[in-house]
Amino acid sequence: MSNYPAFLIIAPLFAACLTATAGWIRRSLSFPLAVSGLTVSFLSSLGIAARVLASGKFQYSMGGWAPPLGIVLELDYLNTPFLVVVSGAALVSLIATRQFVEKEQEAKAPAFYALMVLAVTGMLGMVATGDAFNLYVLLEISSITGYALVASGDRLAPLASLRYLLLGTIGASFYLLGVGLLYMLTGTLNMADLSRLLPPLYGSNAVLAAFLLILCGIWLKAALFPLHAWLPGAYSHSSHASACLLAPLMTKVMIYVMLRVMLSVFTPAYIFDHLSLEGFVVTLASVAVAAGSVMALAQRNLRRMAVYIVIAEVGYMVGGAWLGNQTGITGAVLHALNDVLMTLCLFLAIAAVAGRTETLDFKDLNGLFGKMPFTMGALVLGAMSIIGVPPACGFFSKWFLLQGAIEAGRFDFMAALLFSSLINVVLFFRVFEYALYSDGHMHKQEEHGQTGIQEAPLSLVISLWVAVAGILAVGFCSGPIVRMFIQPALL
Repeated sequence: MSNYPAFLIIAPLFAACLTATAGWIRRSLSFPLAVSGLTVSFLSSLGIAARVLASGKFQYSMGGWAPPLGIVLELDYLNTPFLVVVSGAALVSLIATRQFVEKEQEAKAPAFYALMVLAVTGMLGMVATGDAFNLYVLLEISSITGYALVASGDRLAPLASLRYLLLGTIGASFYLLGVGLLYMLTGTLNMADLSRLLPPLYGSNAVLAAFLLILCGIWLKAALFPLHAWLPGAYSHSSHASACLLAPLMTKVMIYVMLRVMLSVFTPAYIFDHLSLEGFVVTLASVAVAAGSVMALAQRNLRRMAVYIVIAEVGYMVGGAWLGNQTGITGAVLHALNDVLMTLCLFLAIAAVAGRTETLDFKDLNGLFGKMPFTMGALVLGAMSIIGVPPACGFFSKWFLLQGAIEAGRFDFMAALLFSSLINVVLFFRVFEYALYSDGHMHKQEEHGQTGIQEAPLSLVISLWVAVAGILAVGFCSGPIVRMFIQPALL
């Protein structure tokens, strides 16, 4: 039990190696090995959560090497819920999309599974690490595997992956430059040591430059508008399996990294008292929320619409984190956790629809409520959460964000949140209107004998409803989550 943090990272890392090797020996072993690795990570995250609740935050030194020479994992109230949600969502996504991987990748399926598990390894490591440079290494692991996953999609996927690679490399370079400056100033890369050594240097321009470089790198990786140019193509043209893994996780992990840097490295005293950048950042976030929502409204393809919803959601979390009060930051953390589940549900439903209709244009979605009642039912509940309808989890995080905006006097951000919610109502009810009625497209299907219920594969439907169950469970448990994890993390 004392080695849960090590299993969290090592299990999927070894599973990725074994999965790729199994592809040369016995392909049928690749998927079970990948699932086993992520299952161990998920169970380890639950063990870590139990220990944090029982005895508070703790530190795990990899290989027994103490900091600052060794690399440590810091397990506390902030990252524990992220570990649970990220590992759980990754496991569900892997199981749900198996048939897509086997069909689309064929002989390359073992390598694809290995890439998926390795990407999750990097993300879990980013959430757990207490070392600023180690975070960069893990960021590159998840990014490089992400580029490969995106490139495995349709004919435009390689170009989208190249754009993702170029902009992602710029973002990672910004982060690395910032960390390099901090190392020059303090002589350490350990986050706890940095937090202790930086206060006397708050007046230094080098510290300001380091913070701005790190922040810009994180925002580029998180696809905050207007630094979002890589995301629409990457998530629109990638395979369904890649989108179902990366869309729910990558941007939210980067939001966690931003929160960790703000709270544990530079501290709120520097960010809100010394710099006072929150006015500019909240305005930028308000524009991001509105722009993402309007761009989503302009789409006529279900997956493209979902991609721009992700961009708007990034604005929600960045704005909440920079409101400068505990209510807003609570809303940002809770919304990041909720958005993993909401986006997972949305993209799994989109994959299920695409698997049956082979198209995601709105005009070709007619009659889906009759053909795919379980999939569409799950999509309705996921959409209600994104809109912010109780008791789904999205309502509660939006409530905290709205309260935080009012406390901070940022009525522009509040207006952006309400505007986005109204746009989401229009977006999803337009989809539901198409899906409720049939037209010539349905008649053509009937002529070819495609009548009655034609649901997605059972594993995908079950996984989709697991995501829905998570949305409802987190909604009902929002109070305990805030009290047991988020509030202690902000003290």
